[in-house]
Amino acid sequence: MKKCFIFCAGECRGVIHTITPEDTLIAADGGMAFLQTLPLKPDVILGDFDSLGYIPEGAEVHPVEKNDTDSMLAIKKGLEMGCDTFYLYGALEGQRLDHTMANFQALQYLSQRGCRGYLVGHRQIATAITDSSITLPSHFTDYLSVFCMGSDATGVSIRGAQYELEDATLTSGFPLGVSNRFAQKEATISVKNGTLLLMWGQHNGTV
Repeated sequence: MKKCFIFCAGECRGVIHTITPEDTLIAADGGMAFLQTLPLKPDVILGDFDSLGYIPEGAEVHPVEKNDTDSMLAIKKGLEMGCDTFYLYGALEGQRLDHTMANFQALQYLSQRGCRGYLVGHRQIATAITDSSITLPSHFTDYLSVFCMGSDATGVSIRGAQYELEDATLTSGFPLGVSNRFAQKEATISVKNGTLLLMWGQHNGTV
């Protein structure tokens, strides 16, 4: 597992993970402002820098008019560098809801390529799984929400949570999986075909 930490332009108040020299660290546009408050030096700085307002030395500059968001540029760079696990800070609870939606799609982009991505916010964490499963540990508490991303997700099972589900179909048109709760035991969420977006409280951390 090679980790990539991406700092985006949304508000970021702190880091809940330990970042080591072996990890890849990317500043995406305005994420550079937060990194400058930490004793961390990014391996890559990239973006169009409309958020940061200036171009840092050594940055990889992209035009404002482009198909990829700065977050997606950073994800693609991390993939090129051999990373398979991504933690995006400043990508979940910013002022732009449209960018948050784009970052949910970025999680799907990663999961469909056999990688795992997390959006780490102040109050919540989000991840996505495609045609696979994830097990969340027994010490996780409070709520767990599961949403269908894209076309119907079939063969969905939720085991070990307060409200269980077995071999069901979730659609993007009805929020059946919202506001489930952990039950002080391991919770396993699986999907046979399709992509699920999962969200839980930030205090639980990631897996």
